[in-house]
Amino acid sequence: MINQKTITILVSLFLLFNVTGVDAQCELANTAFASGEDIKYDLYLNLGLFNARAGRGSLSVTDANYRGENAYKMVMLFNTSGLAGNIYTVNDTLTSFIDKDLRPLLFTKEAFEGKDYSVERQSYTYDGGKVKIRAFRTMNGKEQFDEVVTTDHCTYDYLSILPYIRNLNYEGMKSGDRHHIRFIAGRKPVNMYVYYQGISSVKANNGKSYEVINLTMTILDDAFSNQKDALKASLTNDKNRIPVIIDTALKIGSIKAVLKDVSGTRYP
Repeated sequence: MINQKTITILVSLFLLFNVTGVDAQCELANTAFASGEDIKYDLYLNLGLFNARAGRGSLSVTDANYRGENAYKMVMLFNTSGLAGNIYTVNDTLTSFIDKDLRPLLFTKEAFEGKDYSVERQSYTYDGGKVKIRAFRTMNGKEQFDEVVTTDHCTYDYLSILPYIRNLNYEGMKSGDRHHIRFIAGRKPVNMYVYYQGISSVKANNGKSYEVINLTMTILDDAFSNQKDALKASLTNDKNRIPVIIDTALKIGSIKAVLKDVSGTRYP
């Protein structure tokens, strides 16, 4: 028979789990990158029948201070130019602050895509067993939403997903195996699966060939329908897990970044 003392202990453990559970779930050790990493990319724009080299991009990581907390600041730039830029303009700046446990703290996106200009912001607060996310977006100067959403799952944005996947353990996985996470699309957390697509060899635009881990990040809506590949990535199959290829969905088509140069990696 369970006595009162046992019940008290069980209740205490339950409350402790619910207070610290989400924070513990969200913590992930970073073994892949360090402050000072800087990657340059050539961009390729895919708009159906139109598929051409389109400009330059970059991904950088630096140490930062976010509201008194030690953090990483990640910045991704996409800038189209030439004929591709005339056909469809993409000038995007994505910025993400993540803490040293790789939890997202703040995400912003300033985007010129086609004829539209949008500003997006998601700020994260970890409060006991919950994650509160304030999601804000304007489109062409008009506010689309400004809401606070609460979830009891770790939730990632378009940029903080990259350090997350770079530090996952893919050992022993087979093609089609997957990791489930939560992802915020606009103002609502949705289900995302990181699909392992096997190992291959690719040649980057710096002339070097890399053995890479291929991944597809697929968004599912709340009804588990309307499947959408939001992001594809090929990471070096070594301790650095450098993103050699990043293929990102746009409102129409996609833009692919192929590594041109890299410096400041954590490992030689």
